Amino acid sequence: MTHKDLCTLALKWLKRPNSAGGPGCAVAVSECRTGWAGEVPDAIGFRYTGHAPRDGSVLVEVKVSRSDFLADAKKPHRISGGVGSWRYYMAPEGVLQLSDLPDGWGLLEVNGRGHIKIRAGHAVHFKGRHDEYIRQAALWRFRDVDLLREQFLLVRTIANAGDPQKVLDVLRDASNRNARLLAEVERLRNRNQKLYAEVVAGRPDPGAPIPRKVA
Repeated sequence: MTHKDLCTLALKWLKRPNSAGGPGCAVAVSECRTGWAGEVPDAIGFRYTGHAPRDGSVLVEVKVSRSDFLADAKKPHRISGGVGSWRYYMAPEGVLQLSDLPDGWGLLEVNGRGHIKIRAGHAVHFKGRHDEYIRQAALWRFRDVDLLREQFLLVRTIANAGDPQKVLDVLRDASNRNARLLAEVERLRNRNQKLYAEVVAGRPDPGAPIPRKVA
């Protein structure tokens, strides 16, 4: 599989819910700059639910060869911090071993059919007991996260997508129209039930069939 293929898989995995073995990130992007120079994550996702132990960023660095992996360790941001509350390497099956991993890093292995196997990291516990998942999330979490670079990435992503206020205005208008339509549907349903009750109560022949109720 190519580097691009694995980046695409990484994005899909980042958006998977915990119940399906993924981090459940609301936002995930690939190869976006975290500043005018420096780290460009292969894939990174952001999860925010309001529950601090589970919220944060999940970084996935794709390595298609062992030499690519060894070169990554020499990069400045690997030595002095970097982005990602939780960090994973993703590689084709057999390229990396658990013993190769730096402290705190997880491993996602991809087989020839494109299936992802979680070999190490807090993701191993996504489908397990909730209390154990929370404990493992704390153990695997990085403390030296470069939040300024994460903020840069998010702001640039939003800016490149267009005017966020226009998007919010469109969504707000759509939500208001939906609420009005739901209210009108409820009013008509109540009116229909009232008319139906009046028709049934006014039948001259109690044995006559009940008129069909209109949905």
